[in-house]
Amino acid sequence: MILTLSNRRIKGSAVGEEIKATGFTEADKARFLARLAEETAIARALYEAGRFSQNDHMLGFEIETWIVDHNYFPASINQQLLETLANPLVVPELSRFNLELNCEPLPLRGDALGRAYDALTKVWAQCNEAAHRQDANLVLIGTLPTIRDEDLTLDNMSPLNRYYALNAEVLRMRGGRPLRVDILGREHLVSEHRDVMLEAATTSFQVHLKGPAHLAHLYYNASIAASGPILAACGNAPFLFGKTLWEETRIPLFEQAVAVPGPARVCMGSGFVERSLLEIFEENARDYDALLPIAFDDCPEAMRHLRLHNGVIWRWNRPLIGFDEDGAPHLRVEHRILPAGPSFVDMMANAALYLGLTRALALAGGNGAGGLSFEEARQNFYAGARLGLDALLYWPDAGEIGADRLLLERLIPAARVGLADLGVDDPRGFLDVIEARVRSRQTGAAWQRKALKANGGDLFALMAAYCEGQRSGAPVHEWDL
Repeated sequence: MILTLSNRRIKGSAVGEEIKATGFTEADKARFLARLAEETAIARALYEAGRFSQNDHMLGFEIETWIVDHNYFPASINQQLLETLANPLVVPELSRFNLELNCEPLPLRGDALGRAYDALTKVWAQCNEAAHRQDANLVLIGTLPTIRDEDLTLDNMSPLNRYYALNAEVLRMRGGRPLRVDILGREHLVSEHRDVMLEAATTSFQVHLKGPAHLAHLYYNASIAASGPILAACGNAPFLFGKTLWEETRIPLFEQAVAVPGPARVCMGSGFVERSLLEIFEENARDYDALLPIAFDDCPEAMRHLRLHNGVIWRWNRPLIGFDEDGAPHLRVEHRILPAGPSFVDMMANAALYLGLTRALALAGGNGAGGLSFEEARQNFYAGARLGLDALLYWPDAGEIGADRLLLERLIPAARVGLADLGVDDPRGFLDVIEARVRSRQTGAAWQRKALKANGGDLFALMAAYCEGQRSGAPVHEWDL
C-alpha cells in the first residue's frame, strides 16, 4: 500500500523499499526505538514551530486488486505482470495474486474525482491487458468468494524480504501460536493459519486526504465519525471460504489476521485527538512494540523510523506524515475502510461520500466528530460493517436510526455541502450514485448475496456474473441478477 502524496514513497503494509534482513536482534530493536523517540520529538517540534505544510488540499488513491484465472481461482502471477508493466503506479502486494494500483496525487478541487476516475481506469486497462496476455483477469472485490484456505500459504507470498520479515515477527510476537480467525455473521467461520497470509484475502480502496496541517486532526476525527454510515453503504465482502459472514468481512478478517500481544494493530484507534495528529504518533512510540526494527541512515528529519513504525499499525483511519514537493512535511489521513469494487463508478462514489461528509463534519464545530463520542462512532463502524444498510446506528439529534434513513435524510445532503465547500464539483453525479444505491438497497454485498441465491449457491456462477457486471462499468445498483 503506497502511502504517498509526493514522489517520496513508503510502503504502508511494511516498508517502502526492499530490505536485507528477515530477522532482528535486541540491539536492532534498541537502536530503532532510540531513533523512533528522537524522530517523534522532532515531529512534535516541527509541528509546534508551524513547519508542517499548510498547502491546499490534495487527494490520492490506492486500489488493491485480485488476479484470477479463467476458473476464478487466484492466479499467482503478479511478478510477471509487474515486469511486463514496468509502471511505478503498479506495485506488489503481500500475495502473488494481488496487485496495487495508484494514481498520482491530485489537487482536491474542480472535477478531481472525475480526473482520478480517468487516471485509475487508464492504469486498470493497462494492467488488464497485461493480465489477459497471461491468460488471467483482474477483479475488484473486497474478498474473493472462490478463494480457498490452501491458497493462503507462504508459497503464494510475494518474494520480498519485507513480507517474510513481517511474517516472522508477527509469529515471534505470538510465541509461535497460529493465527486464529473466528467470525460470527450470517454463518460462523473458524480458521487457523501459521502465517499472516490471511491478510491477503482482503482487498481495499484507500483514499488519502491531505489538507492544511491545522485541520488534519479535525479531518481525522471526522473520518472516524463518518466511517460507520459510510461502510453501511459500501459493503462488498460478504463471503469467505464458502461462508456468508458480514457485509464487510474484510473488517474482522484483517483485525484478526495480524493479531499480536499488546494494543490491537488493526483497529479504530483509542480515541479522538484533541489538538493535533502528533498525539497519535506519540501514542505509537509509547504503546506499540517495534514490529520491524529496521535501521535507516537517513537524517532524523526524514522521520523514516517514525513512518515505518506507523506503517505497521493499521488503524482504519490512519494518520500519515509525508513530504510536499518543496520538502515541507505534511499530515494526511488515509481512509482504509472501503472495499475494492464493485465498479470504478462505485469506488469514486464512495470517495465522494467520504470526502464530502468528512469536510462537513470537520467544520461543523466541536472536535470534528459531529457530536459523536468515540465509543458511539466505534459501535457504528462495526454495526455498519456487519449489517450494512440494515444496521441501526446512533447519530446526535436523531438517536438510534436506520443506516439508510440516516444517509438519505442527513449525511448524503451533508456530503453535497461538504464537497461544494471544498470547491469540488460533481458533474458525473457520484453522490447521486450513492443515493440511488441506498434507495435501491443494492450494495455490492447485497448484490452478491442475491446473485449467489439466484445461481443456486454456485460461487463460480456468482463470479462470472460479478465480472460481467464489473466489465459493464455500471454502478452496482444497476446490475441485474
